[in-house]
Amino acid sequence: MAKLLSINVGTAQHIPGYTPLTGIVKMPVVSAAIDRQGMAGDAICDRQHHGGADQAIYVYFADDYQFWADTLGRRIEPGTFGENLTISGVEGRNVAIGDRFTIGPVLLEVTYHRTPCMTFAARMGDRTWVKRFHRAGRPGAYCRVLAPGIVDSGAPVEHLPYAGARVTVSELMALDGSEIDPEFMRRALTTPIREKTRFKYETRLASLF
Repeated sequence: MAKLLSINVGTAQHIPGYTPLTGIVKMPVVSAAIDRQGMAGDAICDRQHHGGADQAIYVYFADDYQFWADTLGRRIEPGTFGENLTISGVEGRNVAIGDRFTIGPVLLEVTYHRTPCMTFAARMGDRTWVKRFHRAGRPGAYCRVLAPGIVDSGAPVEHLPYAGARVTVSELMALDGSEIDPEFMRRALTTPIREKTRFKYETRLASLF
């Protein structure tokens, strides 16, 4: 059984040497309320790229943290990557659009992958971090909230794989900055992918005819 390893909440603050305010620095809490716009008390400072109904909750996975601990040669605490929820017992790279997570009364649905940015690089203190994170193909998952409620740290998590076409977060991340094959876009559009990307793919496909 998968498990909610950590619940992480951030306040708006400055990272040393980095000017913009950010909520990426998160601390563990025992429990938190989740609604359709995200986690109560969690700061979202850049709403152009973060937050909103289709990116309400960011999930990262314990097996991916283990990969980074092995790669970097040091332990990395849950929440370091700015995720709201850290989940163990699920293989992060194989999580796909449309997969669902049930945690107590809360139901989440995967909508997209995380794209690394300079804020993330500043958080990690590594100017090469954006490229390193992208190459690793372990992005974690953004989720929309289908059923709100309160989650408790240590709670069991039920992972419900999407029954339709499997478009993994790793597969999507690998296509960042690339020309996307029309057949892939058609396959992705059969999933509950985030609306921003749905519009992009539909517009691109329409222009081909």
